[in-house]
Amino acid sequence: MVGGIGMELKFGVISVDDHVQEHPEVWTSRLSKAKFGDRIPQIRRQPDGTEIWQIDGNPISLRGGASEGVAAVGGAMADPTKEPQTWDQVPKETYIPSERLLAMDQDGIDASVLFPNVAGLAGEAFGRITDPELELACIQAYNDFITEEWGGASERLIPLAMVPLSPIETTLNEINRAVKKGARGIAFPAVPWHLRDLPHINEPNWDPLWSLLEDLQIPLNLHAGSSERLELPPAPGLSTELTYAMRNITRPIGSGSLVPNFLMSGILERHPKLQVIFAESTLTWGIYQLEFIDHGTERQRKNLEGHPVMASELFRRQCYFTCWYDQMGLKARHFPGVEHILWGTSYPLTTSTWPNSKTYIQRAMVDIPSDEQNKMLWGNALRLYRVVTSSMPKRQ
Repeated sequence: MVGGIGMELKFGVISVDDHVQEHPEVWTSRLSKAKFGDRIPQIRRQPDGTEIWQIDGNPISLRGGASEGVAAVGGAMADPTKEPQTWDQVPKETYIPSERLLAMDQDGIDASVLFPNVAGLAGEAFGRITDPELELACIQAYNDFITEEWGGASERLIPLAMVPLSPIETTLNEINRAVKKGARGIAFPAVPWHLRDLPHINEPNWDPLWSLLEDLQIPLNLHAGSSERLELPPAPGLSTELTYAMRNITRPIGSGSLVPNFLMSGILERHPKLQVIFAESTLTWGIYQLEFIDHGTERQRKNLEGHPVMASELFRRQCYFTCWYDQMGLKARHFPGVEHILWGTSYPLTTSTWPNSKTYIQRAMVDIPSDEQNKMLWGNALRLYRVVTSSMPKRQ
């Protein structure tokens, strides 16, 4: 087990779903130009003067196709529906750690769990690379960047590592390496076979990964949107603005098939200490789904002899939903259990509550007892990411 982080809680909120906008030198300064050439992730200027990222020589869209700009930082822009088209338009607080800490203070956030942007919401941009040597080089460069430049800047910045998807020995080696450098969990694309020819997540091939996460006592973080194929694509005739909005709105529900799969696949039974976080999930649809899964398993009990534990019980033992605006879902919070609900701001993405997260929290948490609020807003995160505090928050 890796040692804990020491920090002071001032505000009483730990955001478990935020993003780092990788700067232009993350990979160009770490990968060999002689070896990889233009395949290195980098920014390219287009004929019209705008800039985009390319990986392995191919242009990419950020945020699962929701951003066509050079960064996915709408939540930090004056107009959250407009993404930067050139790097000089990107707000500094999205890519400079010291500026991010100031933005967190403004929003009343003690600590922030960091997912990537250019690398994909959970590293899927690199999971599509078919050259294992380039995939590993890109991932190691990112893990060095996030643990050194961000994790090393402040104990308030909690880095998640990405992982190469094959071979499994390489996956395990990189997790061990990244955790030694300070990673507090892994961000994993939950549908790896959508990226390239890889086994289904339920196959025994992945069991060594789940076992290692159990041994290291770090959580598996599955971010909504890491597979566009789980979401209904916007109709071709929609305006650019409506297309952008629909992608952002439908993304959380894209995790709807991931939750029952983890609960019914046998993964959690085989790995009872594995902790699974469904980031950017929201709560309302998740509660409905847990209740329906229980109903379905009860009605089909004879066909489910290998699943003696109800799905909701497995969830309450090992899984977590995340909120960032929810009101209705919190009314049924006791079904998944307040010990299995986390909070996030989704900064700096378009749907972020920054800089008004306090208002969203107060609106959502009205009439909820303070001890339950504390679990959902910071206590559960302290435990999962092993944050050691020097003082408790004064927030009531």
